[in-house]
Amino acid sequence: MIRILVADDHPIVRGGIVALLDAADDIEVIGQAATGLEAVELALSLKPDLVLMDLRMPGIDGDEATARIVKGSTGIRILVLTTYESDASILTAIEAGASGYLLKAAPQEEILAGIRSVARGEVALAPAIAALLVQRMKTPAVTLTARETEVLKLVAQGLSNPEIAARLFVGEATVKTHLLHAFEKLEVSDRTRAVTKAMELGLL
Repeated sequence: MIRILVADDHPIVRGGIVALLDAADDIEVIGQAATGLEAVELALSLKPDLVLMDLRMPGIDGDEATARIVKGSTGIRILVLTTYESDASILTAIEAGASGYLLKAAPQEEILAGIRSVARGEVALAPAIAALLVQRMKTPAVTLTARETEVLKLVAQGLSNPEIAARLFVGEATVKTHLLHAFEKLEVSDRTRAVTKAMELGLL
């Protein structure tokens, strides 16, 4: 039997998930959590084989709960089951230690198959998630120097090049050089787009 803890803050959604799992012969729901902190506490006390984790929950979110469970236990695997599929949420969940990432809109068979795969020690990713991760791996990571980041933060605050130069105690030409390097790395051609692109990439 696969012993599962279901963590989701929506009672109706959680009840539907539990009903689906209860209908499976090889799965036993041993606990339910409505908050991230409750998920951590129950996981560490009940020691399920697998935690079915929602990402958006009161208090600490699913990413943080996942990280705490993985750090505080051995053998408990985490399968994220959520409605969110942005690049950032996927990567954050996987970096936190999740072994799978499925969407609530997935067919029931896909969810059950994912649970069984993760319980066997495999990785389960929804097709759309796998495609996003592959694309992300193909895209070179953008890194800015500390000074380039500092300059862009000041640009975001509305400061002009002379004002930035005065704030950082450098020449205006130096500010322009940092901006040009940032533009090149971010593949943009103006200050506004540089700031928005850096924010999209989580660099600011």
